[in-house]
Amino acid sequence: MPKASLRNIGSLLVEKRGGRGIREVAREIGISPATLSRVENGRLPNIQALMKICDWLDVEMGEFLGVRPGGGKSGASGDLVSVHLKAESTPPQEIANVLADMIMKAQEMMKEAGT
Repeated sequence: MPKASLRNIGSLLVEKRGGRGIREVAREIGISPATLSRVENGRLPNIQALMKICDWLDVEMGEFLGVRPGGGKSGASGDLVSVHLKAESTPPQEIANVLADMIMKAQEMMKEAGT
């Protein structure tokens, strides 16, 4: 399987899904068929869907977000990270930790760039 990133999450899903139907795989992942179709076509999932997709793909969410536990870099520099959080929900602790790592990574990159 190619290296995981938000840029290729759709192709990873298509590859693993193979010839199986969208409805069947979406039910297996725990997301709607519409969400699966959107992600396969290049849209980014919300954080809850991303967690389920990562579980199904058997990939650590930090790989998709370009961070390792502890805030280190794991992906190519310059990856655009964009995740939609619903205002009415509180993210689970795992997500809060990943988001904190992302913020720390952004601060480090800004320091290095002199901004």
